[in-house]
Amino acid sequence: MSKLILGILASGNGSNCRAIHKAITDGLCKAQIGVIISNHAEAGVLQFARENGIPAFHIASEQFSEISEFHAAIKNCLSQHQVHLVVLAGYMKKIGKPILDIYPNRIINIHPALLPAFGGKGMYGHHVHQAVLEYGAKITGVTVHFVDPEYDHGKIILQKAVEVMEDDNVESLSARVLKAEHETYYKAINLFANEYAENTF
Repeated sequence: MSKLILGILASGNGSNCRAIHKAITDGLCKAQIGVIISNHAEAGVLQFARENGIPAFHIASEQFSEISEFHAAIKNCLSQHQVHLVVLAGYMKKIGKPILDIYPNRIINIHPALLPAFGGKGMYGHHVHQAVLEYGAKITGVTVHFVDPEYDHGKIILQKAVEVMEDDNVESLSARVLKAEHETYYKAINLFANEYAENTF
């Protein structure tokens, strides 16, 4: 039986990509990674992909004179690798409408807080954890959500709460939230994999 094929977009080391790959390898995630794309040529996630025999491509807007050409390159790459679900894993570029139109409700992202709290433009990585601590929140967490034209705005798919400790700093909170991301993302992907297996995708 064919599996749900993922196209992963990442900008950096790709810890969530690695966690998804491990979940697949361990038999916990019923999908397969078809291609990994990064907007940074030296991104660790591309090296990881090549080491594991996964097609890997550097596609950045700076390579094209028109943004439409950039979108077309992304779309063509995803299409050539028969991607069913686009997974953002620390991808630091806003997804353009041409790609959203091709994959309606088939592009997902993970955010290091419980949306709609602590989301929006500029709220990523340590900025989120700093805001959580400054606000004095007792609970934070992770949110897997659909991607739409607005930052961190799409419908929520799955969430996992993480307690904020009294002695937390940005680094300690970030580490626990990242662990929750790794434990949650593949479970959200499985929801799509189950739909695909039942031919209701």
